[in-house]
Amino acid sequence: MNHKLKNKVCIITGATSGMGKAIAESFSNEGAKLIISGRNVERGNALARSLQQAVFVEGDVSETAYNEKLVQSALENFGQLNMLSLNAGMLGLGNVIDLPETLWHKTLDVNLSAIFYLCKYAIPHIQKSEGGAIVINTSIAAFKSFPNHPAYCASKAAAVALMKQMAVEYAPNIRINAICPGPVDTPFLWDSATAFENPDSAVEDAKKATLLNRLGTPEDIAKLTLFLASEDASWITGTAMTIDGGILNA
Repeated sequence: MNHKLKNKVCIITGATSGMGKAIAESFSNEGAKLIISGRNVERGNALARSLQQAVFVEGDVSETAYNEKLVQSALENFGQLNMLSLNAGMLGLGNVIDLPETLWHKTLDVNLSAIFYLCKYAIPHIQKSEGGAIVINTSIAAFKSFPNHPAYCASKAAAVALMKQMAVEYAPNIRINAICPGPVDTPFLWDSATAFENPDSAVEDAKKATLLNRLGTPEDIAKLTLFLASEDASWITGTAMTIDGGILNA
């Protein structure tokens, strides 16, 4: 084991399932000390116990004070903060005419404002570290539209724009990048498929639409996130990397 993140302290949001969980496991295997965030207490505590050095902090990333709490937890438990991996998300399904305004606002709060909140409180501390990195998990929905996903698509496109702006603002000592997954085999994908008339067919069609003829796995996403967080990507910042099996080129 190379321990690419040895002694690095990272906050990982959306860590209790799917891609976020795989990222937490990958970072822990590489020596990182983790603050893991999520709303499911049972899964969060179980994950923290399974990792080498991890503390679970339950809460809702759309709440400003909770993001400040995550940063304070990193400082109190580990004395510093070096990295962020932001993975929390929600779909907010429904077309523009039918989508409740409350669901529109909640989706943008979770998918976009939560990034702003956590970065606002975390960046001053990451600036004190050497080789800080932030990786934002967005989606190919930043570039490709899907029926009944207006809030999701809008929030993901805005998250990419926010990433690019922050990469300019906080260079050179913090690298800030985004990953843009395509169809990854998680419960989130199957929830997204309910926006289509036949969810099972929608998932199968997405699989066939990839050039590699398979769905992504959480581990695929974890590998790219680890790369961007580590010194292997020391000359990469302000980039939105698609990881989609080639679906945008199909």
